[in-house]
Amino acid sequence: MRARSHAVLAASVVLALAAGPLAAPAFAAPPAPASRSADQRGPDEEALRAAVAGLPNQYATAALVRVGTPGGDWHGSAGVRDPASGRPAHPDARFRAGSITKVVTAATVLRLAAQDEIDLDAPVQGYLPDLFTPDFEQPVSVRHLLNHTSGIKPGDGLGDDFAELYSHRYETLTPQQVAASAIAKGPEDFVPGTRQQYLNINYTILGLLIEKVTGRSYASEATRLVLRPAGMHHTYFPGTDPRIRGPHNRGYQAVERPDGTTRLVDVTEWNQADRWAAGDMISTTADLERLLTKLFRGKIVPQPELEEMFTTPAGVPGAVRSAGLECREVGGQVFWGKSGSRYGYSAVVAGTRDLSRTLVYSVNSTDAKSAGPKPVADAIAAAALQ
Repeated sequence: MRARSHAVLAASVVLALAAGPLAAPAFAAPPAPASRSADQRGPDEEALRAAVAGLPNQYATAALVRVGTPGGDWHGSAGVRDPASGRPAHPDARFRAGSITKVVTAATVLRLAAQDEIDLDAPVQGYLPDLFTPDFEQPVSVRHLLNHTSGIKPGDGLGDDFAELYSHRYETLTPQQVAASAIAKGPEDFVPGTRQQYLNINYTILGLLIEKVTGRSYASEATRLVLRPAGMHHTYFPGTDPRIRGPHNRGYQAVERPDGTTRLVDVTEWNQADRWAAGDMISTTADLERLLTKLFRGKIVPQPELEEMFTTPAGVPGAVRSAGLECREVGGQVFWGKSGSRYGYSAVVAGTRDLSRTLVYSVNSTDAKSAGPKPVADAIAAAALQ
């Protein structure tokens, strides 16, 4: 295991967004927590090392962690690149960031809104008239898509369980096909803006919106407006390419054999085109740290559009999601961030709004898509946030 600590330059690290459900109040725009400037404690390095010790194990094959505090930061890696070779995990590995892609998509839309190319209150039906059917009588605004209150049903996928999805992992399901399948199902039975329902389809349609208003590809606009300003030079959108380019640690899914024993299936190569603007980004922990830091400091999305990322929809019971982010209260502090998972990879990026406590991790979980506890990720979050 490699680990190091040094003076903090700019923080950005995770919370327990992916470490299981956390109690969170239903409120719009939670207030920023009190300043921690007087708290100069650094991260608990002993606890962090213990959290990633012993990898690989039955829960994960590798882990990469970055934690930031007023008193310093900590970077660590543990585990292996692949169990067969036993080589140490690459500390700067690229990985599938999953739904953390939504942070970039939301920031791209908000940048375009700041440039008056998108009106957040305008019905998306007006921007994409060929996509929506007459069944969508209620206007669905761009803001409804951003905060998951649109009432649009989920789109089709390439399977319903791991075995089926894995058998189609090299096939391409386009975002256009996913969006069309969702719209064909008609709207949910609630007025847009009155219920929060977290679904990828909202961000798939935002990707189509970005392309419609700019006349350029989603990947090129997200790169121009977010990745480059954030300095995310090792992050990219793979499209239909199933590989992870550059250094990476391989991902695995634990599959039970008929006799009750478990085998690891290599899931590193996977065409994620259907996830697109909702979840196909490949990144690094350092790049995600840069994204969090510059985003929260207003270096990517200007005011007042940035407030959309720190505002949950008012009057929506239990709403904890904003434009691209999610808020959670942990230990008396409000954290804003996003989790992401694809088979073989679990990731989190989060921090307090003032960046006094941050966390970024990528764990090569052997059951990344499970809704159950993830011992390695849970231990990292506990050590980072104590």
